Amino acid sequence: MEVNKISEGKTKIVYDFDKDHVLLRFKDDITAGDGQKKDILEGKGVLNAQTSAFFFRLLERYGIETHYVGMKDERTMIVKRLKMIPVEVVVRNIATGSIVKRLPIKEGEVFEPPIVEFFLKDDLRHDPLLNYYHMEHLKLMSRKEAQYIEDIMIKVNDILSSFIKNKGLILYDFKLEFGRLDDKLVIGDEISLDSMRIRNANSRIFDKDLYRKGYDLKTVKASYEEFLKIITS
Repeated sequence: MEVNKISEGKTKIVYDFDKDHVLLRFKDDITAGDGQKKDILEGKGVLNAQTSAFFFRLLERYGIETHYVGMKDERTMIVKRLKMIPVEVVVRNIATGSIVKRLPIKEGEVFEPPIVEFFLKDDLRHDPLLNYYHMEHLKLMSRKEAQYIEDIMIKVNDILSSFIKNKGLILYDFKLEFGRLDDKLVIGDEISLDSMRIRNANSRIFDKDLYRKGYDLKTVKASYEEFLKIITS
């Protein structure tokens, strides 16, 4: 691409576009364990870009502002130029993953109301859990901003959970990232099977947990393809 690269992460590259926008190009890399495990999954970038675009458009229809503007090609998004906050915000509806290791909570426990958690984006420290005091001290965000983000996360959870339930699936948890656009906090990054856990009524896994648990790449890709087909049909 004949544009300047701004940054490159494990699964996406950010390129310059214009004064107010950047390009977000989704790579075919798949990683787990803070990047310790990694492979190339051909076509994954396209699947995640299309899945993310679909969910960003869905949220925008409900009045939730995201960085999404449009697609430049099948794996590249045009997005608003945000100043990203290095925090991952997670909503948990059903217990799985790290929370059952950190706390005396059993796999499959239902959280009512859902739990919202903040984590520092730091692979070397394995993304430690943050509270309001940590975030204020580290100058990541104010308590008021964190509470605003919690409110947005619950609204997004209601929208996504309801939509996914109508497709016969269950949203166990998901994570979002936020950035600053002038004085606003806006959803950035992606919403894909890399950043959410989806199961069916029989606990069949659709998301990146397949890769984490050692399933072959063909199975992982087939699941990503099937999920995109389900949500767009």
